[in-house]
Amino acid sequence: MDVPAIDVTAWILRPRASYAADPTRGRGRLTHEPASPTRTDFQRDRDRVLHSTSFRRLKHKTQVFVYHEGDHFRTRLTHTLEVAQIARSIARALGLDEDLAETIALSHDIGHPPFGHAGEKALDACMAGHGGFDHNAQSLRALTKLEKRYADYDGLNLTFESLEGVVKHNGPLLDGEGRTVGAYAGRPLPAALVEYAAVHDLGLDTHATAEAQAAAIADDIAYDAHDIDDGLRAGLITLDDLSGSRLLAGIMAEVRDRHPGLDHARMVHEIVRRVITRLVEDAIGEGARRLAPFVGRDVDAVRAAGRPLIAFSPAMAEAERELKRLMFAKLYRHPYLNRVMADARQVVSDLYGAYAADPKALPPEWARAEASDAPGRRPRLVADFIAGMTDRYALSEHARLFDATPELR
Repeated sequence: MDVPAIDVTAWILRPRASYAADPTRGRGRLTHEPASPTRTDFQRDRDRVLHSTSFRRLKHKTQVFVYHEGDHFRTRLTHTLEVAQIARSIARALGLDEDLAETIALSHDIGHPPFGHAGEKALDACMAGHGGFDHNAQSLRALTKLEKRYADYDGLNLTFESLEGVVKHNGPLLDGEGRTVGAYAGRPLPAALVEYAAVHDLGLDTHATAEAQAAAIADDIAYDAHDIDDGLRAGLITLDDLSGSRLLAGIMAEVRDRHPGLDHARMVHEIVRRVITRLVEDAIGEGARRLAPFVGRDVDAVRAAGRPLIAFSPAMAEAERELKRLMFAKLYRHPYLNRVMADARQVVSDLYGAYAADPKALPPEWARAEASDAPGRRPRLVADFIAGMTDRYALSEHARLFDATPELR
């Protein structure tokens, strides 16, 4: 049966600012594929991420609280969806490509191991002599190598712009002289980044697109606001604790003045929604101000700008830093979380030690891969396997291999 040709260009190619990433003028994919008649390249990227195994696993990976501690706490998946929604809002307001911003937001944590940053620290320590472990680099590895779904290639074969955005959403990784900067300053690039850069240059010494920057600031906004919600829900912080932030103190006073006698649950929701609104509106306003000189210029001008163009205003940036300091002091370093995450790190370290010592402890397909891999690649393969685990699978594997497993409660 012949399918009639369709032309959906008018509605899939919405108007964009000159400095936005343009899916019809992108740098393409590592493996060439014909264009889709119904979706832009960035829409196809988004859909591939949504259908990936790595994305689905985020459902049972820790954001702040381990998955079994309550049905209403954020997981890595719900956090990611909230980031994507905020990123789209910012991109839409600034005339950027919403689909690219969403793709990067959906992909940015896809390499996170079980138990959040505790699991990441444990794996990094285990891999200290083998190139280290970093969730950002692992996201790239998952997207370009570990997903094995397509007949023609490993990974998802995403566009340059999507991969660039995942790797560089927080800024350049190298300076003009090739020295590491930002999060990697003073230490080597993670091995996964070096390995991929040898076959596909992502321009690690420049900024990424404005869409990637929108996804990065959306990540900050989402966890600033929603960690407040989860911390209050868990009873680890109180409304009185929040008064240590000028931003939150002002919002709480506003809510109490407008809604006297409001019950606790509604009070918390009103605070959280106002935090999101304040931060999003400020990022849009400051982004519009910084992007104004780039009207008429293209996406490469954004890459070469030398500074982020999607950012908070100076006053809001200081208020947001103050909020983060408060959350570190009151929530992230809370004795309860410290104890649970110390146990989580031990689980990851134990698993790594067991698999590294005896690859036969791995599932059969991974054990076969280890046996056929190049000599010396076992540590990276073990890290790949552990990084793909959900919290509950990691605990199940630990219980299978060891006599006693922490409950993480």
